[in-house]
Amino acid sequence: MRLEPIEAPGVARRVLPPALAIVATFVVAAVLAMIAGGDPLRVFGEIVKGAVGSKFALLETLNRATPLIFTGLAVAVAFRAKLWNIGAEAQLYAGAVVTVVLGTGALTLPAPVLLPLIGVAAALAGALVLLVPAILKTRFGVDEVVTTLLFNFIFLLFVSYLLEGPLKDPMGMGWPKSPRLIDEARLPRIVEGLRLHWGFALALIAAVAVWVIQTRTTLGFEMRAVGQNAEAARFAGMPVMSVILKTALLSGGLAALAGFSEVSGLKGSLTLDLSPGYGYTGIVVAMLALLHPLGVVVAALFVAAIFVGADSMSRAVGVPTYLADIMLATALLLMVLAILLTKFRVRRD
Repeated sequence: MRLEPIEAPGVARRVLPPALAIVATFVVAAVLAMIAGGDPLRVFGEIVKGAVGSKFALLETLNRATPLIFTGLAVAVAFRAKLWNIGAEAQLYAGAVVTVVLGTGALTLPAPVLLPLIGVAAALAGALVLLVPAILKTRFGVDEVVTTLLFNFIFLLFVSYLLEGPLKDPMGMGWPKSPRLIDEARLPRIVEGLRLHWGFALALIAAVAVWVIQTRTTLGFEMRAVGQNAEAARFAGMPVMSVILKTALLSGGLAALAGFSEVSGLKGSLTLDLSPGYGYTGIVVAMLALLHPLGVVVAALFVAAIFVGADSMSRAVGVPTYLADIMLATALLLMVLAILLTKFRVRRD
């Protein structure tokens, strides 16, 4: 057997494989739920109820989706240009560190000035973190999958050092956490008294902005061209190296905004467990969205609903919450296969 490229895939070819991948994911989850002793229909019902069954559940889902939108956009932007950014976790923490450094009293400015300043500085920090692997890739041909992945572990160790040293809260009773942000550095709540903050609105704005960049600007065209065929783009006179570096800056900045929104909007301080893997989950989100920036919002809400709903489901039904992890892993593997089948058909020699 061999794979034969499809010149112009039709609508059915582009839509059917991803749809079947989602259906197959739920079939696998249903089988595993039965093995665990649960009724699949009740399991899925409890997941939906736990994710959107009340105002509190819905807002928790939106809160969980906020960093996933940012990291999903970061991955989608990079992957579109064939820059394999696996280091969104490091970029997220870079944004969080800058947020804490600038937001704990280092700057005494009113909130309308301080918040945008911190957000821009956090995005710049994440951009610089990804810029290093991008330069190594373009200048020396170093595989960015390896460098961005290793940066995750390096940066987590760096954050651990900061929380045990320069950024440790002297009032934290020995716990490795940073001091709390001042009020002027906190993102306000969308509705007073509820946990949903303006970081969610910022994530939606970022998704629309990325969509505009990719579909309405020269940079977006160049990113797509480089992603399709870098050699052809170079032959056509496009500055391939510059496009990759710009893509890295945009991708790293988006991932860092996840750290900014989590610290400034939700947590109020930095801890080593700030992210339960948002950077890695962003890869799943981006692939489920087929790298479409507006689709990232839908995919992030879907993934967040599964995680939030799985916690409630586990308490109600007794099926382990690991079912959510298995569902997402299965969805990622099947979606990668689906994307392959949208571009190639299988031929028997």
